[in-house]
Amino acid sequence: MLIKRVLTAVVLAPCAIAAIFYLSLQNFAWLLLALIGLGAWEWGPLMGIKSKGKRILFALSNVALLGLLFDFMPIDQLWTPEGAINPNAKLVLWLASSWWLLSAFLTFVYPKCSSFWSSHRSVRGIFGWLTLVPAGFALMIIRSVNYSTDPYHGAQLMMFLFGLVWSADIGAYFVGKSIGKHKLMPNVSPGKTLEGFFGGVLSACLLVVGVGLVLDWNASQFTQVLLVTMLITTISVLGDLNESMFKRQAGVKDSGSILPGHGGILDRIDSLTSTAPVFALCYIFIGW
Repeated sequence: MLIKRVLTAVVLAPCAIAAIFYLSLQNFAWLLLALIGLGAWEWGPLMGIKSKGKRILFALSNVALLGLLFDFMPIDQLWTPEGAINPNAKLVLWLASSWWLLSAFLTFVYPKCSSFWSSHRSVRGIFGWLTLVPAGFALMIIRSVNYSTDPYHGAQLMMFLFGLVWSADIGAYFVGKSIGKHKLMPNVSPGKTLEGFFGGVLSACLLVVGVGLVLDWNASQFTQVLLVTMLITTISVLGDLNESMFKRQAGVKDSGSILPGHGGILDRIDSLTSTAPVFALCYIFIGW
């Protein structure tokens, strides 16, 4: 399994980096629509949907909602030339962050409260919309930062986010496998440990320290970015646990099998669904 995970990552990582840096905003938007559609297709079984037709309809509803956001707030106008965010776009980010607060509560108290949302397919569908659509929109917001003056600034920000999530995931995996003993949230995900969680946070912080040394950051910059790093890596675990909770309730092991060793698209973007909106808000209020 580890060999499959590594080989898949070796193929996917360069493709993701190339897409982030070299696709135009419009083509990047099309890619996001496709990824959100695939993620929504995999969300179908988490809702208890077995019919392919209904799964397709749910996937299309997510694509349509994200497309409407792109149409209502054109992707080349999300930021003003002065660097201010469209107020409506900021509102979407706050909505997404509010959903993750609710999600955190549902995850921490699971299996309490699960009888309500698990018995109502429509509620799980709304949860899917709130998880996937704002995440795709947040990634577009990050990619389009200062695009008119520096087409690669947003790409660098997105790679920073990906680097945090990837390093935390890798650190958590190896630390958890090697010394993990204390369960993090056994009711939700029995395989995750406290040692793995802290190993993931430490791994991301070490990455940031390395970047800061190369870029010659001052003490204030180190403090600011390390605080953001700890926040983002903690929230990335919430995204992972959130999907684990829905899969556990639905009796599903993996969201899909399209990625050898990794499962489905949802299994790869679950951390991004939670971190992208919060990371975008951090940039809006703090900057880099």
